[in-house]
Amino acid sequence: MNPRHVRSPFREAVVDLDAVRANVAHLASIVAPARVMAVVKADAYGHGAVPVARAALAGGAHELGVADLDEAHALRDAGIDAPLLAWLHDPAARFEPAIAHGIELGVSSLAQLEAMADAATGAGSAATVHLKLDTGLSRNGIARDDWASVVARAADLEDDGRIRVRGLFSHLSNTSPGEDAAQLQAFLDGVARAERAGLSPDVRHLAATAGALRMPDARLDLVRVGIGVYGVPPFGDGTTAAELGLRPAMTLRGRIAAVRRVDPGTGASYGYTWRAPHPTTLALVPLGYADGVPRQASGRAEVAIDGVRYPVAGRIAMDQFLVDVGEAEVAVGDEVVLFGDPATGAPSADDWGDAADTIGYEIVTRIGSRVPRTHLEGS
Repeated sequence: MNPRHVRSPFREAVVDLDAVRANVAHLASIVAPARVMAVVKADAYGHGAVPVARAALAGGAHELGVADLDEAHALRDAGIDAPLLAWLHDPAARFEPAIAHGIELGVSSLAQLEAMADAATGAGSAATVHLKLDTGLSRNGIARDDWASVVARAADLEDDGRIRVRGLFSHLSNTSPGEDAAQLQAFLDGVARAERAGLSPDVRHLAATAGALRMPDARLDLVRVGIGVYGVPPFGDGTTAAELGLRPAMTLRGRIAAVRRVDPGTGASYGYTWRAPHPTTLALVPLGYADGVPRQASGRAEVAIDGVRYPVAGRIAMDQFLVDVGEAEVAVGDEVVLFGDPATGAPSADDWGDAADTIGYEIVTRIGSRVPRTHLEGS
């Protein structure tokens, strides 16, 4: 049998949980004595929240972070009982179930704080909260003009036994070292204000993966590592995962569905944006923008077949695209890797991000539900 013929599904995202564990352990060793929160929002950036959460905890993460309560409840329903923070809330959210399940709550407004305190009364136990201070992103978080009133009210509610302020947090913009330093100082000012109001939070957290790696002063008590867990660089400056001591966890692959020899001038895919410059062979790959493969990468991205890279020919369609393999001998059933670990010869998620004028974060997160996830460990 041709060794390139594989028994993998028609299309598949393979997630290496050993890579997740190793990435978390590596990041934890860098930021110690700060603790590590592994961020598994958006179904663990498309990798599968439950298996990734377990692998991250096994790798040394102390707690988990998600965006919303549905994501948090899914982890609790799976039996994961680690400390867990959710920070982006529906205005109509009911916080009683979250409090009952020990889910910690990010607070971005006085209204949210009051709603959580009311829910705590109904739940019969205090809500554990982290106050989020907006230090410059102008999105989720308590506006600076409201810091004084919110921390004062939080102190009153803590005295009443309805909430416990476990943490204060914010998020860096990663604009420049100077901008990030200004955000760090603003955050520390906010912490001081909270302490003057009578709050004594256990954890202060500001840095995500980028700040954790390049801004040691921002590590504080806890870092929230997201994209680094998955072995994708956070910087967008050409730094590779290997240079950071990380290993990409996801490999997106499929099997060649058809092979066709074409003459010079033959068009490929919609709009004939590509025509064969000479006799060549086209291989059909059964993934498209319905699976999260970006149409913007048409004619720009590459794939790997048997460790050799070949260019995408023409437009990426909803379910399929073509690759110009030239004179290479390929066959129906051969494995095609869209992205994975460059150490294997595959393009990286960042390579596809560059081809689509976006970032590696989006490439891995957007892979659709039609693509089955296969989780591997102990390999």
